[in-house]
Amino acid sequence: MIKDLVFDFGGVLVEIDTHKAKREFAALGLENPDEYLNSYRQTGAFFALENGDITGDDFIKELSLLCGRSITPQQAHAAWMGFVVKVNTEYLDFLQQLRPHYRLSVLSNTNPFLQSWARSKEFTPQGKSLDDYFDNLFLSYKMNCSKPGDDIYLKMLSDGRMKPEETLFIDDGEKNIETASRLGINVLHVRNGEDWRPLLKNILSNEKQI
Repeated sequence: MIKDLVFDFGGVLVEIDTHKAKREFAALGLENPDEYLNSYRQTGAFFALENGDITGDDFIKELSLLCGRSITPQQAHAAWMGFVVKVNTEYLDFLQQLRPHYRLSVLSNTNPFLQSWARSKEFTPQGKSLDDYFDNLFLSYKMNCSKPGDDIYLKMLSDGRMKPEETLFIDDGEKNIETASRLGINVLHVRNGEDWRPLLKNILSNEKQI
């Protein structure tokens, strides 16, 4: 029986646009943003930031070097926010209906710039933060590991006291889904921007839990 529901952040809870983010960083002076930015996993200093290998301040220094000019924290934050298209608050409201029956968690490759927004009252028009909707936030930059590597899933299961067979993971990344499935976690693969509520309802209804 499913007891834990684990959601990806970008592409599932929040609709994202990688091309828009690339344009934002290019406008700062970053050459060849395609080399660094991806919908699922970054490279270079961008990966180091999301993996928790460097701090936000370190990233700004690295970004300034890459752009050939001094970049402010505000500019870096605004560029990262280029990923965000829409926060699907109707999805979050749906999750609140499930919360009495399931433990809800987030597992995300993310960074302190995006999370400083997501974990603030600016996250939703209702003045709620990501923390208000979930019991656990498993964030790559705090865990010093990233999807699709095994470590982040194993650490989530251990720290969250979860059993793979009792956990359902929802993500839009094929490689992320493949790793979770290989580790015995139940999975639901969705597309960025897709309304996954009917799919999730079907899975849970089949278990006769709601």
